[in-house]
Amino acid sequence: MQITRTQMIALIAVLALAWQSGAAQKTAGTVAAANSAAPAPAPSGKAGESGSEPGLRDRYPRYKLRPGDVFDVAFELSPEFNQTVSVQPDGYITLRGIGDVHVAEQTVPQLTATLRTAYENILHDPLISVTLKDFEKPYFIADGQVGRPGKYDLRGTTTLTEAIAMAGGFQETAKHSQVLLFRRVDDNWVSAKIFNVKKMEKSGNLGEDPTLHPGDMLFVPKNRFSKIKPFLPTSSMGTFAKTY
Repeated sequence: MQITRTQMIALIAVLALAWQSGAAQKTAGTVAAANSAAPAPAPSGKAGESGSEPGLRDRYPRYKLRPGDVFDVAFELSPEFNQTVSVQPDGYITLRGIGDVHVAEQTVPQLTATLRTAYENILHDPLISVTLKDFEKPYFIADGQVGRPGKYDLRGTTTLTEAIAMAGGFQETAKHSQVLLFRRVDDNWVSAKIFNVKKMEKSGNLGEDPTLHPGDMLFVPKNRFSKIKPFLPTSSMGTFAKTY
């Protein structure tokens, strides 16, 4: 049977459509298989929230209660339970009508929730507010070759170079290029970083000058010259001594 030109074109068109349909089905199957094999995306979340990457911490951490802290507890509907409470050395407090409750390392919102739970046994839906009265003020420690080593109040934003100035500046025995900044990450880990304060001050660029966090400790080591200075001759004694 002889195939006309028109029939040939129609046959080619049908074969092309069939090939495209098969290719599309194959591509869809490949994409579906890839999607099923790929891991599910991690849930989004801010630092410090569930689903966030481990190791990320709140930028503005809340204060946590420590032994010796004192706070007021006020009951809006039951003022007879109002009291001033002190955190004992073991982290417990003694509540009126309740007894001992452990609250160390709790933030104020966590403490409020703990108190509400404790008093729900004797009060219906208690409305409680907590006000810190006496607590450990933010501080930093300066040690090593500074003019006045010690513990200083951390008031407002304070950088490393400002903290050194507050501590009396560098002594002549200080190694300006290797100032260590220690920062407690948790109960078992303290991070340490070295800063070249000499380079920052010489270049006039304090862009790398870190901001101190409460509890930070800076340490300024001795320079190399100060370590050998005791063995160098002084002006009161000769460089050489005669031997007999």
